[in-house]
Amino acid sequence: MINKFSHYLESKKPILKTLVKQLSQEYSYVSILGTDVSGVSYQVDRMSVHVGPSSLNECGFVIKIYHNGIYSEYSTSLMDENNLDDIISAIKELVSFNTSNHKMNIPHYDEEEITKSFIRENKGQIFNHDEIIAKLKSYVTTICAKYPEIVNSSVGLENLQVSKIFISTKRELEQYYTWSGGRAFSLAKRDNNMKYGYDGFGAPSMEEVLTNLEPALEKTAKLAIELLDSVLPTPGFYDVITDPSITGLIAHEAFGHGVEMDQFVKDRALATEYVNKRVASDLVYMHDGAQATLSNASYFFDDAGVLAQDTLIIEKGILKRGISDLTSALELGTKPTGNSRRESYKRKAYARMTNTFFEAGTSKLADMIKSIEYGYYIGITNNGMEDPKNWGIQCTALYGKQIKNGQFTGKIISPVVMSGYVIDLLKSISMVSDGFEVIGSGFCGKGYKEWVPVSDGGPHLKAKVKIG
Repeated sequence: MINKFSHYLESKKPILKTLVKQLSQEYSYVSILGTDVSGVSYQVDRMSVHVGPSSLNECGFVIKIYHNGIYSEYSTSLMDENNLDDIISAIKELVSFNTSNHKMNIPHYDEEEITKSFIRENKGQIFNHDEIIAKLKSYVTTICAKYPEIVNSSVGLENLQVSKIFISTKRELEQYYTWSGGRAFSLAKRDNNMKYGYDGFGAPSMEEVLTNLEPALEKTAKLAIELLDSVLPTPGFYDVITDPSITGLIAHEAFGHGVEMDQFVKDRALATEYVNKRVASDLVYMHDGAQATLSNASYFFDDAGVLAQDTLIIEKGILKRGISDLTSALELGTKPTGNSRRESYKRKAYARMTNTFFEAGTSKLADMIKSIEYGYYIGITNNGMEDPKNWGIQCTALYGKQIKNGQFTGKIISPVVMSGYVIDLLKSISMVSDGFEVIGSGFCGKGYKEWVPVSDGGPHLKAKVKIG
């Protein structure tokens, strides 16, 4: 980890400016996004050690131009003085291509002039490969020796550094930031019964994540052993308390995908009919934005050169606005929210979530538990899905701990599948805790399953849901 902006992108800046200047003579809007992402992934379990490149590694450029009501993009990994003429020729050929697809005639983007450089360096000590592997091995060895029922444990660490440059006729932006993600997993076995526990988190500090992986692995081991006594849930409607990871999953699925405004353009989102209308209880405030909190989807400008923001999606239960990429904002006549994101320079930009979460409330978790006559504490996100057109939602969790008369009974159910109608779920929220956590270890797929880092979370919520 060099902990500084990409020397490669810095060296290409004069060429990028030259290309923008040449193309601007013919096209009314020209921009170039340059990306250099490098990272290393470590995975250690009881029997093996794997070290390899991050799946997010990339290095390349996207050239975007506006001509006759259409935005066109050309991507390349080769950018030097010798191939500028070839790039210009390829762009001209792209622009002149006669497509049979419907042309939307998107308005021209009149961007403001901005020149700015953003840096967020890795905090704390930076460890070398041997030091990282030695620590991860020791964590696994300790847990497997401590708990006889644990047949295998694994820990993963991914260290990432991102450099991006954006140059247009009016903007010159640079950003550099780092992120480290940790993963812990334990597998327990008793007779023919096998269960697992897992955890994931992240921070802008290699040292912090590496240090916290040890207690995280202990936590997964204890959970996996506890789940050996779990039973399947009895289907029905229950009062539940969601942990921050499940709260985040609800935010992500309920009004994350549902308010990505490229879905508004396609008439694929019911949310268009509910702007400035009630969609949740008065206790609900929901945000998205790369500047809304510091997590693994935090950046300074998006892949269209729009500065990152904090977007308040739901305010006191009222749906206020969606999140947009540049193209959908131009088509809808709204202000872009800084949510244009690409999986890589080889892929198109969509309106994508970043850090999506509910605001904290005022209730104490202990009081929330006491208020449950019969229900469950639901924990650890598995996966989820939502239909933005019809607002059906399904969220799965690793476990639910039974609560009766305000106390845990010791009974645990697994797995847990929650389903229902988005508005019914959000309107049922009756308590919101004063604690708050955003989990920065996730990814989200869209389009042709292009994946980008996302985070979600919030406080504990008390709500009524259908289980089973």
